[in-house]
Amino acid sequence: MDQQNHLSARLVVEDDFQVGAVHDRLFGSFVEHLGRCVYTGIYEPEHPTADEHGFRRDVIELVRELGVTAVRYPGGNFVSGYRWEDGVGPREERPRRLDLAWHSTETNEFGLHEMAAWLAATGGNELMEAVNLGTRGLEEALDLLEYANIPGGTALSERRRANGADEPFDIRMWCLGNEMDGPWQLGHKTAEDYGTLAASVAAGMRQIDPDVELVVCGSSSHGMPTFGAWEQTVLERTFENVDFISCHAYYQPALNDDGTRDMASFLASGEDMDGFINDVAAIIDATKARLKSTHDVSISFDEWNVWYQGEEPSKVPEGRGNWPVAPRLLEDIYSVADAVVFGDLLITLLKNADRVRAACVAQLVNVIAPIMTEPGGPAWRQTTFWPFALTARLAKGGTVLEPKLTADTVATPRYGAVNGVNAVAVRCADGTLAVFATNRSQDAPAAFEVTVPGTAETVEATTLHDSDPFAANTLNDRERVAPYANDSAALDAASGTVRVTLPPISWTVLHIR
Repeated sequence: MDQQNHLSARLVVEDDFQVGAVHDRLFGSFVEHLGRCVYTGIYEPEHPTADEHGFRRDVIELVRELGVTAVRYPGGNFVSGYRWEDGVGPREERPRRLDLAWHSTETNEFGLHEMAAWLAATGGNELMEAVNLGTRGLEEALDLLEYANIPGGTALSERRRANGADEPFDIRMWCLGNEMDGPWQLGHKTAEDYGTLAASVAAGMRQIDPDVELVVCGSSSHGMPTFGAWEQTVLERTFENVDFISCHAYYQPALNDDGTRDMASFLASGEDMDGFINDVAAIIDATKARLKSTHDVSISFDEWNVWYQGEEPSKVPEGRGNWPVAPRLLEDIYSVADAVVFGDLLITLLKNADRVRAACVAQLVNVIAPIMTEPGGPAWRQTTFWPFALTARLAKGGTVLEPKLTADTVATPRYGAVNGVNAVAVRCADGTLAVFATNRSQDAPAAFEVTVPGTAETVEATTLHDSDPFAANTLNDRERVAPYANDSAALDAASGTVRVTLPPISWTVLHIR
């Protein structure tokens, strides 16, 4: 029943009941040539911290701390008009192009070689490359794959070597276009046309490199009018030659009639993400059965985040003569409440680790991002940085245990009654236990009890919460919000029970040894 002043929740953890392994790619991110993500984000040759490549060292340090494992590149909507050849070779010879996706000018000063070098500087994170299936097709995709992955001896592989990369980039994961279901997408296609094109590109790429892992475009949101039918049609044409189908989802609080925001539903956004994943998984299973296939297709949730679409930070330049270079676009400043929703979405991805084997928070720097920079100035962590970094640190290489959760409910206009506490447990790679939990209530604290297997010796509780749920980290107050030790956590070693109080609108991790 709904609780107004106090919530109760209990999680029973048992090692015998497992959801699946936590794949490293679950902690991926996204770098698109959009706004200041690349230019003055990760790349700013004139910055005081810039290295010999022009990469901001302060950003590299934060990316390492964040724990990102793979980076999807170069888009996004941008890729549907991108000519990959523009971004290779001597910088002074690279052409400037109009970017129709974001009404900007692309200088092409940063391209594939720079991205590979930047990933190496961050610790060797994996490159997840997207190919243009909007204005281009099979031939261009094959050319890019040959350029990137063939060691040498061909015109394109030797061109790569001449451009400074003697060894191949050996890119394993490739996205076959981006959001091709969206009418906003340059080169938008019907499911039938896209499925046919993607099938031919997938088969062709495998003739060059049979071991590439391919991601076919699913729906760009759960609410698309073509959702479901799109997945079915595309998968029927591509099933045997692809390894993933993508999901994209962004969340923001809807506006009520009186101008206020529907925070109750926003805090429960994980309900929609969970439904989206389950629906797509059902379509994968139905297609596999219908085709009598033994092949498995997983989900790549390669765009997800909180994004205040349609609001001022997201405004795109307009006008025939207004095509700026790296304008400030989509620079949402995230609050504590946004970070709690963000953490709740991470919990949802972990709960579905058996189906979701890759995910990319969109994006990495400046553009709806956990990391912000100022040109010539500092870099800092947004509120959303913390749930990602702490979850990645503990969950990588672990195993998600089946969540046996009972909780009092809270009412939401969009989703009805939902669990007031959302939680998941991960058996960490070092044998310890991590429990991630959110309190979705706007005003009621939650008494959260966790029953753990075996002998528990210590518990550390870290909580992200603030008395002002709209508090944020900004250029002028870069450390306003940070997680803190939750001293309410107590361990009853005899019964193997951990108890902790979760404040309203909060995200918490328990690390149990």
